[in-house]
Amino acid sequence: MKILVEKKTKWGKYYSFYFLVAVIFLYFLLFFFDPEGAYNALKVSGNIFIQIIPVLLLVILFMALINYFLHPKTVAKYAGERSGIKGWFFAISAGIISHGPIYIWYPLLKELRDQGMRSGLVAAFLYSRAIKIPLLPLMVYYFGALFVVVLLPYIVIASLIEGEIVEIIERRKR
Repeated sequence: MKILVEKKTKWGKYYSFYFLVAVIFLYFLLFFFDPEGAYNALKVSGNIFIQIIPVLLLVILFMALINYFLHPKTVAKYAGERSGIKGWFFAISAGIISHGPIYIWYPLLKELRDQGMRSGLVAAFLYSRAIKIPLLPLMVYYFGALFVVVLLPYIVIASLIEGEIVEIIERRKR
C-alpha cells in the first residue's frame, strides 16, 4: 500500500512538469500540421497571459502577505470551523470585491484552505463572485434597478446555500 501512495505522490510532484512538456509537444505537433494555426494559438495564449499578469501578480502578493501576516490560528478564527457568521460575511464580501479571472484565485483559496479555511466558505466565495460591483450600473441599465435589487440578495442567499451544501457533503465524507 505504501508503494502506491509513494507513486501517487511522485506523480503529483512532477505533474506540472509533465503538463508543460505535453503542451509544448502539442504546439510542436500543431506547428508541423498547421503552422498558421500554431502561430494563432500562441498569439492568443500570449495575449491571455499578458491580460492576466496584473491579477496574477496581485494574487501572488496577497499570498505572500497572507503567509507573512496570517497564521493558521488567525485563518481558523475568521474562516475556520468556529468562524460563524463572521466567516460567511468575510467569504461573501471577499468574493464580491474580488476581480480578475477566477482561476487566478484558486492558489490563494487553496493556501487559505491549507491554513484552516472551511470548504463551505470557499464555495460561498466562488459563488458570490457573480456579483461584480463595477458592472452593477451596466446591469441596472440593461435590466432595471428592481431586477438588480431583487437578484443580488438571491445571489448572496444562494452562495450561503451552496456553501452549506458543500459542508454537508464534506461532513458525510468524514
